[in-house]
Amino acid sequence: MTRQSDAGFTLLELLVALTVLGFVLAGLSGGVRYGLRAADTQARTLAERSELDAVDRALRRLIEGMDPGTPRDGSGFQGSAGRLVFVSELPAASGLPIRQAVVALGVDGARRLVLRATPRLPGKPFGPPPPPIEEELLRDVDRIEFSYLSRDAGAGWSSAWNGKELPFLIRLRVVFPPGDRRHWPDIVAGPRRERSAGV
Repeated sequence: MTRQSDAGFTLLELLVALTVLGFVLAGLSGGVRYGLRAADTQARTLAERSELDAVDRALRRLIEGMDPGTPRDGSGFQGSAGRLVFVSELPAASGLPIRQAVVALGVDGARRLVLRATPRLPGKPFGPPPPPIEEELLRDVDRIEFSYLSRDAGAGWSSAWNGKELPFLIRLRVVFPPGDRRHWPDIVAGPRRERSAGV
């Protein structure tokens, strides 16, 4: 005689077990998809943050190292709403024997934020100037907006700078094309070097 417990699983028990297993697998699949999406989002955020940090450091270093020039010659600084030209110290990592250069910042026709540096050769007014070094700082940029603050705090920010002296602070706003996920905070930096006493 066969006992009920030795007969194995009934069809109903198998269906219930398969249903429960299906729910468990569906939950695991959803969890894995969520985990992969979260990891992808985190990787994109870290890449964007790393890009911002690199651009921020490079621009701050150049602005803080601006050459204020002399009272007679001025600083050579030219600032408009979309372009900035100044004399600054290049970082030692540039590998150039000449550290001082005329630096131009702006967005080119290919929507790249580009730094163009032309090394200055003091005491060599003749001969062809050295070729400029161009470095892409950022891609897919709609425009960059510069504004300038004078030492007179009541004057407020202006979109152009024509003075012989350097502005007290420079604000850079990177504007990305519509639909771009990147939204960066403004970069604000100021020159730190004192004007030389040359006449």
